[in-house]
Amino acid sequence: MKRVLLAGASGYLGRAMLAELKTRGYWVRVLVRTEQQQQALSQIADDTFLGQATDIDTLSGLMDGIDLVFTSIGITRQKDGLTYESVDYGANLNLLTLAENSKVEKFIYVSVFNADKLPGIKIIQAKEKFVARLKSSWLPYCVIRPSGFFADMKEFLVMAKSGRVYLLGNGQLRFNPISGADLAKVCCDMFQSEQTEVDVGGPEVYSHDQIAELAFKALGEPVKMTHFPLWLVGALVSVMRWLSPVSVYGPVEFFAKAMSVDMQAPCYGEESLESFFVHLANIDNRAS
Repeated sequence: MKRVLLAGASGYLGRAMLAELKTRGYWVRVLVRTEQQQQALSQIADDTFLGQATDIDTLSGLMDGIDLVFTSIGITRQKDGLTYESVDYGANLNLLTLAENSKVEKFIYVSVFNADKLPGIKIIQAKEKFVARLKSSWLPYCVIRPSGFFADMKEFLVMAKSGRVYLLGNGQLRFNPISGADLAKVCCDMFQSEQTEVDVGGPEVYSHDQIAELAFKALGEPVKMTHFPLWLVGALVSVMRWLSPVSVYGPVEFFAKAMSVDMQAPCYGEESLESFFVHLANIDNRAS
């Protein structure tokens, strides 16, 4: 039985990874930041390790007995003194440093699809800085590059529920987000693969307009969309860079840039975005 260290277990993909790893019979240690996370995950994981990935001094013994490392550690918004540099780069570097000094057989990291087409974005710069360091390591590795998560698509449903979806550009750019469960299966497969870099998208490709239409359909509401020209959005982001800190403009810049290029990756998985929207809409209906 291989022993896996799972970092980022409390996130959308991390939770799916923990379930998939246990289904496949792996022994799993999860790295957690808080006692609350430790209590929640101790019922599923074989072992929980309380430590701060950004502080290597709190991670002594983390890699003991570990064969494989998977990390999806990262932040979307800078807050609580944490930065893209300290988390997306620094925290993962700490894990890699410990792995290199142990008997780890393989290191898997989750970055971003189309990173080369999205230059100058702070969060991506930090992620790709780590990717460069990982590629220079002697450890066998794999970089997973998902096009986007179903969880990120909740915003379409939120806007549709408010009565109107706002889109960047003409709405015709292509996108195939993937569910956490489907992506976890691909990630687990990579433990046994010789591939070092994998672009991953969901099984269905949509335009931005079509994703909005799916959200309205799930809610049973009429379709109402407004499109903003990309030049206007670019100008807004430029102004935000001058007038606000990266903690404010960083997520907006990332979203705006990612929505301005095709994000169609190779298709994997089986789960449907339409079913995901319907499921969320039904939860909202029961709650209300």
